[in-house]
Amino acid sequence: MNHRTKVVAVGAAVLLTLMGTGPAVATATADDPARPAVTREAAALTGTAKLYRPAGDDITFTFDAHLAARDNMNPEAATGTFSFRHVFPDGTSGWAKARVDCLVTGGKVAVVTGVVTDSDTPFKGRRVGISVHDLGGHDRLGYSWIGSEPEESKKLPKCMSAAPFEKVKGGTGDFRVLPWQPEYPKG
Repeated sequence: MNHRTKVVAVGAAVLLTLMGTGPAVATATADDPARPAVTREAAALTGTAKLYRPAGDDITFTFDAHLAARDNMNPEAATGTFSFRHVFPDGTSGWAKARVDCLVTGGKVAVVTGVVTDSDTPFKGRRVGISVHDLGGHDRLGYSWIGSEPEESKKLPKCMSAAPFEKVKGGTGDFRVLPWQPEYPKG
């Protein structure tokens, strides 16, 4: 078999293999057209940052939230965790860790909610929401517990939070938002 025939045979075999794997392997990468692209997850929010507080408070938020490609049209299928810790200037502190129950992203903005699974605050067992604006090192953040309603009576729905109103401390913002791309039926 000559070289050209071998190349065509191998190409046909690769094509048949790709066709058999279904829509998950839909395109080739731009860098290497012969190498199939990996399907990206539907949405994500990751990273850690400290909030800017001139009074000396040390407030850190960390996210590891993901929406799998197979769950693209169901943001309530998101998985992962997020946590926050607030150390006041007098040394007292509060912290919480939550299990993600919803993630919605649009452009560079994300809203994630979760039920607090462990904490030394009144949030334990309650849903909280956080929003992030990924601005490349000058990120912003908001949270659902702003306002006057007591946490004990608040019933926060999934995927809800306040606008990202807080500034992130310079040099600490590494939030990464992967934009959600919902697929609607053509009509």
